[in-house]
Amino acid sequence: MGKKITYKSAGVDVDAGNLFVDLIKPLAKSTYNKSVVGKIGGFAGLYSLHLNKYKNPLLVASTDGVGTKLKIAFMTGKLDTVGIDLVAMNVNDIITCGAEPLFFLDYLSTSKLKPQEGAEIIKGIIQGCKKAGCVLLGGETAEMPGFYNKGEFDLAGFVVGIVNKNELIDGSKVKPGDVVIGISSSGLHSNGYSLARKVLFEKLKLNLSDTPSPLKRTLAEELLEPTQIYVKTILSVKNEFQVRAIAHITGGGLLENIPRVIPKNCTVFLDSSLWEIPPLIKLIKIASRMDREEMFRTFNCGIGMVIVVAEQDVEIALKKLGKLGEKARVIGEVRKRKKGQRGICIK
Repeated sequence: MGKKITYKSAGVDVDAGNLFVDLIKPLAKSTYNKSVVGKIGGFAGLYSLHLNKYKNPLLVASTDGVGTKLKIAFMTGKLDTVGIDLVAMNVNDIITCGAEPLFFLDYLSTSKLKPQEGAEIIKGIIQGCKKAGCVLLGGETAEMPGFYNKGEFDLAGFVVGIVNKNELIDGSKVKPGDVVIGISSSGLHSNGYSLARKVLFEKLKLNLSDTPSPLKRTLAEELLEPTQIYVKTILSVKNEFQVRAIAHITGGGLLENIPRVIPKNCTVFLDSSLWEIPPLIKLIKIASRMDREEMFRTFNCGIGMVIVVAEQDVEIALKKLGKLGEKARVIGEVRKRKKGQRGICIK
């Protein structure tokens, strides 16, 4: 008859999955608030909407991953920060609408689940949820033998938020004369890593333990710096003055993301001398010989979030952002768009 084949011998360990769930239950529960209904372990997560707080609510949703930044986590074995990136890439998207994130869902798939390593990943997600003020309502863990290389995994995240319709930030109020404020990033965030890895490790033959000039810390530390979460900052400032548009600077960089929230009759003019391009991006630019436009299309170039405000609100905006611990500065202005102009120009 031959040897018996089981699910476990095929590469899927149900017991390991159950142990993993037991490890993360208290972690997930630490994010819960009064809106969560029911217990952990059901087939779906339940969340109660307190509609007395919202007059004309809009639900806002987003999904994203971490991309090839995960490769750096694999190389270092440091798994407790990429979960922060996962949450950040999602909540930073919905906050551009002025939406408050309510709950987050994660998806972790791997070739072979190691419960303790999985728990390290979830710890990062928990930390990200707490920074964003949202609940980790549920998730899915998939063991997929033969699908991933040994020791590798993938992450995806999903967030649902809410905003009153009259408080929606959609860029429609932007007009010529408005001012563009850039809020600093914490590093590369989670974009441009395929290019960064190719340049740093294949062309320059560097190691993660190296500290190439002009960097002041190792490549591992630079490349695993978690993505900044701007939720509490934006929720705070939008009540102090009118925020007319917000752009999350992710894939596509400054060049692609800012025009997404600007009316077609406007052009944003940025002056790159008004902020400092991070040393790591300068190193990659020189080594890759990429042109300036490609740099601004690939990386955030030191600006993680952009807000557009009326000229009279600039001073109060910068003061408030500073009090919240953000490094913010004026980086440009909105002008009337002329025939043949693009939605953004960077000098």
